[in-house]
Amino acid sequence: MSVGALHTAAGGSDGAHPVIPISAARRRKRPQAIYGVGLWVFIGVATTLFSLFLTAYVMRMSGADAVAIEMPQQLWLGTALLVLGSILLQSATSVASTAAQPERARLLLAAGGICAIAFVGAQAWGWWALLGRQVTPVGNPAGSFFFLLTALHAMHVTGGLVAWLLAARATRSDIALAAAPWRIGLCARYWHFLLLVWLALFASFSWITPDVARIICRTA
Repeated sequence: MSVGALHTAAGGSDGAHPVIPISAARRRKRPQAIYGVGLWVFIGVATTLFSLFLTAYVMRMSGADAVAIEMPQQLWLGTALLVLGSILLQSATSVASTAAQPERARLLLAAGGICAIAFVGAQAWGWWALLGRQVTPVGNPAGSFFFLLTALHAMHVTGGLVAWLLAARATRSDIALAAAPWRIGLCARYWHFLLLVWLALFASFSWITPDVARIICRTA
């Protein structure tokens, strides 16, 4: 093997095409792996938390004092916004991974975050609508759990917006975006999780009435 070939294999350059050293490439992948595992751990913990709350919701709705509430129409708007945001962030991930259209990737990333902000606004609008119908966080288990779980979900969305801002800041330049498209990918993964949790909450609030809860808990 020639000296030039040895130099290239060791991470040097062949004079025309610079080669990234293997050790440098591995160091570059470490943050992605660490943050990726950390996100999966967080998703697991949050899933357990929401599952426990939903279990408590079903048990509490089986009580004699539980009364079903009509879901505000604003929740449908919020659901659509969360679905759209998830799609936009996934599209941003796909575009950023090619490094061919950095401006489009940043535009999709910005649009996804704006949808999340609008989702929180729709949630607040829904809370206001329920309060206008005299549905409060106290007095009725259905209302109490609705405000508790939707507020908890909104807190997780707000935390996701912080990560979204950090990702947007870290990918402002084309070079930074090409080097770390995984940052947008982590945001998209978290948004998919938020969407699934929201769909589970929405379905539970809509379909688990006191009668259904009593059948599930076998207290009918």
